Amino acid sequence: MSDDVLVVKGLEKTFRIGFFRKRVEAVRGIDFEVRPGEIFGLLGPNGAGKTTSIKCVLRLIFPSAGSITLFGQESPGPSVMGRVGYLPENPYVYQYLRPLEFLDLCGRLAGLDAAAREKRGKEMVERVGLGHATDRPIGKFSKGMMQRIGLAQALLHDPELLILDEPMSGLDPIGRKEVRDLILEQRRAGKTILFTSHILADVELLCDRVGIMRRGEMIHYGRLAELLRADTRRVEVELAEVTPALVTELERLAVTVREDDDRWVVLAEGAEGAQPVLEAALAAGARVLGVTPHRETLEDVFVRDALG
Repeated sequence: MSDDVLVVKGLEKTFRIGFFRKRVEAVRGIDFEVRPGEIFGLLGPNGAGKTTSIKCVLRLIFPSAGSITLFGQESPGPSVMGRVGYLPENPYVYQYLRPLEFLDLCGRLAGLDAAAREKRGKEMVERVGLGHATDRPIGKFSKGMMQRIGLAQALLHDPELLILDEPMSGLDPIGRKEVRDLILEQRRAGKTILFTSHILADVELLCDRVGIMRRGEMIHYGRLAELLRADTRRVEVELAEVTPALVTELERLAVTVREDDDRWVVLAEGAEGAQPVLEAALAAGARVLGVTPHRETLEDVFVRDALG
């Protein structure tokens, strides 16, 4: 039996929509697993099938085909599902409740006793940065504050697996950093995290492994180091005191050459392409202001393949 927290094999989900019951294949036979103590990112453009896959894992909808094994059980009962915390992309809460009242309700549904509900509720409200708003109805919250209370309920019962659908949605840069810190804190505590995000810089900072989906299929899957090319793809060379003759020579040698105020920016293909650019610049008496190598990022992979 696998020790993985979550194993998804051959997952398919087909919906029937409209008057004519048109078939829409939202997920087409994807495989992935989430290992204990790791942060796994499920990525893809809108409509790729990420949220549908998560809802199948949570048994909010049922797959058309394939298997989902959670904590070693293919048909998990309430006790197993109670080990999971979930933040939906658009959390819905009772608008008239205040944060602690809402968390008390969530704690009741999770089976926590009164003392535990009160203690954990206060801890989570402070942890997600809503301590200043405990007397305010949730209906008066901003989008970012709504995301924070949703995160608090996901953490309330101290789950072993956190499933977060777009947890940074609606947050400002400070809020994003706080959520990143919280996710890393949960991993240090031995928890496992599966999350989706469109903010690829956050994914690169957080994730051990990722899966990239496109049109319901898994097109990339593995460790970030395996998905990203290690070699230098482009080198940016900044020059000053460039003559018209040198500009002509650089346009022949480089990918792009552009003028930016009183300097020239030359983009060469790899380290091999940068060498003749530097030699030509020095021979023409130009000043080299900087040389910056650019390696492939997750955004490069995403744009090239997921949107291709």
